[in-house]
Amino acid sequence: MPHDIPAPDTPNPLRALSLERLRRRTSMKWRTYPEDVLPLWVAEMDVPLAEPVVRAVREAMELGDTGYPAGTAYAEALAAFAVERWAWDGPAVERTAIVPDVMMGIVEMLKLVSGPGDPVVVNSPVYPPFFPFVENMGRKVVEAPLGADGRLDLGVLEDTFGRLSAGGGRPAYLLCSPQNPTGAVHTADELAAVAALARTYGIRVVVDEIHAPLTAPGANFVPYLSVPGAENGLSLLSASKAWNLAGLKAAVAVAGPEAADDLARLPEEVGHGPSHVGVLAHTAALREGGDWLDALLRGLDDNRRLLSGLLAEHLPAVRYTPGQATYLAWLDCRALGVGGDPAEVFLERGRVALNSGIPFGTGGEGFVRLNLATSPELITEAVRRMASALG
Repeated sequence: MPHDIPAPDTPNPLRALSLERLRRRTSMKWRTYPEDVLPLWVAEMDVPLAEPVVRAVREAMELGDTGYPAGTAYAEALAAFAVERWAWDGPAVERTAIVPDVMMGIVEMLKLVSGPGDPVVVNSPVYPPFFPFVENMGRKVVEAPLGADGRLDLGVLEDTFGRLSAGGGRPAYLLCSPQNPTGAVHTADELAAVAALARTYGIRVVVDEIHAPLTAPGANFVPYLSVPGAENGLSLLSASKAWNLAGLKAAVAVAGPEAADDLARLPEEVGHGPSHVGVLAHTAALREGGDWLDALLRGLDDNRRLLSGLLAEHLPAVRYTPGQATYLAWLDCRALGVGGDPAEVFLERGRVALNSGIPFGTGGEGFVRLNLATSPELITEAVRRMASALG
């Protein structure tokens, strides 16, 4: 069942910070473009940190607790969160490993189940780093595009699996769940069908589930490893996206029961990559940051409705279907007729930075990705600027 978000009692963190305060930040979001540009692009949220996270980091600083990571506290916190939020008891601590972050974890999992030169299937449009990370480790990216509805196309996936299986080697499938950028939350039936296809064609599945805590009200996130047939899968989870902790590196790799031996072959040095302070912060977020997360989810849902109304009023040619998860909006700008990349037009003429859809692969041209994890005022100003860019 979907997690029910309780009545508001924690303030909306998306309304907490002024633009002036945000511009004091020195991270990528706020330092890539000049100050006259509104940055609604990279996946950083305009929020103060949850108080339990701040407390955990402060205590570590006061203790000088800045050494190497140790123990299973992060995995234990994730397991408890999974039971509470997803009614899933799958992240057995003995089948987990701490990895530097989700993308580096994906690289290490793919190394376990595929070899140099082997193909890795992705569902485009998809998170752009999938392409260079896979290619830089000597694998070949093969696209199995999403359907026109932004969801998995099981027919295309089966055709792709069949073709790759006939070619030999050890093909793998890198699944994004929930899907970035469309925000689709894959259903239990869809994931079970994926697992069945992977079994039939001998494809190993690695799943990026970093956006799992960020589901909209009424949406039901289903962990891939919870569906029948997925027992030989490998999943990557993290508190990073949901609590805005990208700068505090840590993630958890989880193996299905049949993949435990694969995970056991993970080189010991991989576990030296995560930040100890990151592990402390992520653990605190999962254990004690639920109220903050619920307030964020309410705010994001308000922002989805706000954006829908603003686009209908000011940019009716832009098509937007609010996602079931993530804090990202996938905007179809093909009907605008701008004659190029709409992200460039909105940046150059409107001074709004969005992600171009082109790096997301097949199906991304003519789209932009907008980051909703900011204040209603900045979303309103961004749409106003976007509309003026076309005037």
